[in-house]
Amino acid sequence: MRRAAALFELLAPALLVVLVALVGTIVSSSTETYVVAALVNVAIVVALYLFIGNSGVLSFGHVSFVAVGAWAAGILSMPVEEKPAIMPNLAGFLRDTTVGNVSSLAIAAGVGAVYALIVGLPLMRLSGLAAGIATFGVLEITHNVLRYWEKIGPGLNTFSAVPETTGLFQAAICALIAVAAAFVYQRSRYGRLLRATREDAAAARAVGVSVYGQRLVAFTLSGAVAGLAGGLYVHFLPINAESVYLDLTFITLAMLVIGGATSLWGAVVGAVAVSAVDSFLAEAENGVHLLGQTLDFPAGTRIVVVGALMALVLIVRPAGLTGGRELSFPGPGVRRLLTKFAP
Repeated sequence: MRRAAALFELLAPALLVVLVALVGTIVSSSTETYVVAALVNVAIVVALYLFIGNSGVLSFGHVSFVAVGAWAAGILSMPVEEKPAIMPNLAGFLRDTTVGNVSSLAIAAGVGAVYALIVGLPLMRLSGLAAGIATFGVLEITHNVLRYWEKIGPGLNTFSAVPETTGLFQAAICALIAVAAAFVYQRSRYGRLLRATREDAAAARAVGVSVYGQRLVAFTLSGAVAGLAGGLYVHFLPINAESVYLDLTFITLAMLVIGGATSLWGAVVGAVAVSAVDSFLAEAENGVHLLGQTLDFPAGTRIVVVGALMALVLIVRPAGLTGGRELSFPGPGVRRLLTKFAP
């Protein structure tokens, strides 16, 4: 029964991802774009959960790993003949190299992991407000480097000529990989030790747990998942440095908080639910017909509404929609019934 319960903790978020992907197959092509975006958001929010949910340390810098993953995949997958026109100052190796789609995603995950490891070496000694401010500093540094250093990317220009290969299937597969990685980690010894430091860091240190080491492992792994999501993102839409900055940071953190920051189920539920609301509001900002009425919201409504939802959830249900718990099955009654009829 214990193994079945553990398996269900994986199947519940995985099945939700599959259900979202199936919805994408029966809707219009314009709506399908929002479904794919929701699946990409799932991968980003799961990356946030992997570190924030297990460690209890708030990070504003994880979109940095999404950004470097997007840059790595975008630059390396763009055809060589297209690069001089879009990125004339690109460094020689990057200018003369092109890889396939799957390889670019793997490289994006690797770059995200390496960058997270480098950043985490000094920062994982911090906790509380200091850690949050330091990770926000990483976001600022990363944003400005990618925006102005034209030897490693398009600078102020938008990525174009990147193969748009992120469809429903690929987005769903990568979201499932992110969910599986987070599940394996949280059920591992490393995940249990990190959650012990979250609950009582002093007690964990007293029994020989390295708080610094456990946080660094989770930070690096979450950087890999975020980098993979960045690779999906750049193969999905033409993006620039502003696309992977404050707005994305805010919306993905809101998804994690609203769903429930301390559970994988909460991360996936929050990503799907807020993506649905955000997509509807984005349409409403351009005018949408609903029940015979035309809704035409002013620009920026989606950010205001998502912020209000996050504040409401924090007030009414601080642990998020899922209570910060995994979806458990079977319940006590069903478990007793199964035990009674078991051979």
